[in-house]
Amino acid sequence: MSSESGSVPTGESVPTEESLPAGDSLPTGETLPTGETLPTGEPVISLKHVNHWFGSGDSRKQALKDITLDIQPGEIVICTGPSGSGKTTLLTMLGGLRACQDGSLKILGEELHGAGKEVLAKLRLNVGFIFQAHNLMMFLNARKNVRLSLELHDQYYEEDMDRLAAEMLEKVGLGDREDYFPANLSGGQRQRVAIARAMVAQPKILLGDEPTAALDKESGRNVVNLMREMATNHKTTIIMVTHDNKILDVADRIIIVDEGALASKEAEAAFVGRMRETGS
Repeated sequence: MSSESGSVPTGESVPTEESLPAGDSLPTGETLPTGETLPTGEPVISLKHVNHWFGSGDSRKQALKDITLDIQPGEIVICTGPSGSGKTTLLTMLGGLRACQDGSLKILGEELHGAGKEVLAKLRLNVGFIFQAHNLMMFLNARKNVRLSLELHDQYYEEDMDRLAAEMLEKVGLGDREDYFPANLSGGQRQRVAIARAMVAQPKILLGDEPTAALDKESGRNVVNLMREMATNHKTTIIMVTHDNKILDVADRIIIVDEGALASKEAEAAFVGRMRETGS
């Protein structure tokens, strides 16, 4: 839907009250950035024939090739594949950090092909990011780093944001570190602060780029269990890029990106089968 008019793009049909069986009402689901509601059954993320390039002229390189993919509310999708295959490029597009150059990319009902900076900025308020680098504010303690995420949302100004931030740190096992500054935390602890920051505002979409890479087995399992809880209780849609085979079991679906393209269903099934056989 356009953020200016709220109208449905030509050629796209949506259910109406008249089209439903007698006695049924129009189902509703996710609230869109426009303030409208995404009909139940509509994907939170929808890509149709998406292509992306870097560079120009002779150095131009295609990073994504004809990606078509739908992801539903509350679904956990793990994206894996060789290094340099386009996984992180895809993830940053899903978070509104890159514009869609070619094809259709809809997130929460908003078409992002050709979208301007304001549309992308509004979208990012609905997305939690976990980057490989923690990107913490080094001059703020752990609690205040997490609180920053809440301060972006008007609905939390009536809440005790320090309490919410402290509770989130407790959930990731850092309840006794809320007053510590990043310089006094280990690499894994910093990453858990970053994870708490991404989760605390209960975003509609959570994106993680190797979110458990810096964590030990126990901490990594705790984090993915929290993600499963968010997906189940809040219908948060979660997409993770990872090479951590120990957390594949949390996924509802595994997709493989290879040389910028999605692997076939057969290749995905074979990969999952190998992981089960090895117990990874």
